Amino acid sequence: MNTFPVQTTHKNTRSFGFKYFLGSFCRSVFRARMCDSRSMGRSWAALLLAAIPCSAADLPQAIDALMQASPVARASVGIQVVDLKTGNALYSRNADRLYLPASNMKLFTSALALERLGPEYRLTTRLVRATSGDLILVGGGDPSLSGRTYPYQKNASANNPLQAIEELADQAVAAGVQRVDGDIVGDDQLYPWAPYPPSWTVDDMIGEDGAPISGLTLNDNAVTLAIRPAARAGDLAAVSFEPAIEYYAVDNRVLTVAGEKEARIRLSRLPGSRQLLVWGTIPLAGATARETVAVDDPALFAACALYDALARRGVAIRGRPVARHRAISEDPWPVEGDVIATRMSPSMVEMLQVIEKVSQNLHTELMLREVARVTRGAGTRESGLQELAAWLASLGIKAEEWRAEDGSGLSRNDQASPRAVTRLLTHMAASKNAAAWVSLLPVGGEDGTLANRLCCVSDASAAKQVRAKTGTLSRAVALSGYADSRTRGRLAFSILVNNFSAPPAEVRAWVDKIALSLVE
Repeated sequence: MNTFPVQTTHKNTRSFGFKYFLGSFCRSVFRARMCDSRSMGRSWAALLLAAIPCSAADLPQAIDALMQASPVARASVGIQVVDLKTGNALYSRNADRLYLPASNMKLFTSALALERLGPEYRLTTRLVRATSGDLILVGGGDPSLSGRTYPYQKNASANNPLQAIEELADQAVAAGVQRVDGDIVGDDQLYPWAPYPPSWTVDDMIGEDGAPISGLTLNDNAVTLAIRPAARAGDLAAVSFEPAIEYYAVDNRVLTVAGEKEARIRLSRLPGSRQLLVWGTIPLAGATARETVAVDDPALFAACALYDALARRGVAIRGRPVARHRAISEDPWPVEGDVIATRMSPSMVEMLQVIEKVSQNLHTELMLREVARVTRGAGTRESGLQELAAWLASLGIKAEEWRAEDGSGLSRNDQASPRAVTRLLTHMAASKNAAAWVSLLPVGGEDGTLANRLCCVSDASAAKQVRAKTGTLSRAVALSGYADSRTRGRLAFSILVNNFSAPPAEVRAWVDKIALSLVE
């Protein structure tokens, strides 16, 4: 019996013949064998329910059957499926209720940036030799100063994370810089210094998922601790940084131990502190363990990296690395002097592709602020959300259908309805940037956050007919995007699941089955 609270709308329903049912049932049995071992324990009754065919007319019954056999009893589930040719809803379940969308919030922010700024928009980082004697690295909001490959390539090998800094240092030396009489300044005044949106947690802020937001961003505003076992059990492990910038002080309490197979390492950092406490154990014969931690002041981190790069090139520096921020209430300090080096970002569509493919929080927040700076003259989170609200209203998405405190979906106070998400997806599918937009999304079983998903199917090509954005937080799983149906053409869909008690992997596998049912 269905235990879900629902508001369900079905269209174009009909019965189906025994032969079609039998064929669908056989396909379901085959798929069950291809899935993980948990699905093997399902009853024949559950398999019979899952066997309902997924033709366009029978889509509501197919999804209802999956709901009956789902692992999320008593959870909150919202689903909306829209036929892009007709604009009609083929399936709706709790489509007007609000859900924690997790990283599905990135769909809203990326769509806004693509529409407001355009696919070829670029950002520029400048190096200025100031009249004061300082050498100022002026942030342009560019998230790409890292070792990432652009355009996005799945399985791309990592490049030098400081390559952009190295190139700027080379340009400075080529411009005649042999000494710096002042400081090396990291200037992130493009956006006011407000690094953390509301409801981001302390745990978020330690790791790369909650890296601070700054107009001057380097290596995703994070460093990695490489922890290597000592030569003898009982000795402390060796700790080094990647990239090799001495930004944090480390209190290392990681012991090398014999007889264990896995490293058990924890780390902590007090807010505002530049000291890391690292503790735990690492196996004597184990491999190097790596822990990524966010830097607390990205502009200062970038200044330290530039200082090091110039010093290695023989530049004499009188001052030290410093950061320059501004409060929301302040106007930017003037940057006066000669521009001696520049770096231009990849195109907007390439930057957004990284955001959607790998679900990058920091980059999304930067795009929200850049939209706000260009359209409203203030590169703040608040102005960005105001611009988003105005744009969504122009699409017919009502204020009561969503709310946001950030652009990335890391905030636990973000909310969206499945109907709002599919309305956004419907608009973008018809926009002048439709081709660029669809190219941003992960492809089922192929790349990004869907590389290892939607694979539980006998026909491997079916997974690739789904392009969608994932979303995961504690007790929240989301998947929204497009499915190319064999009978109806392209469909827009949104599946939002909150407050479940089942293991997240099991919930994701169930959500994937719903998405795959849309391909039939």
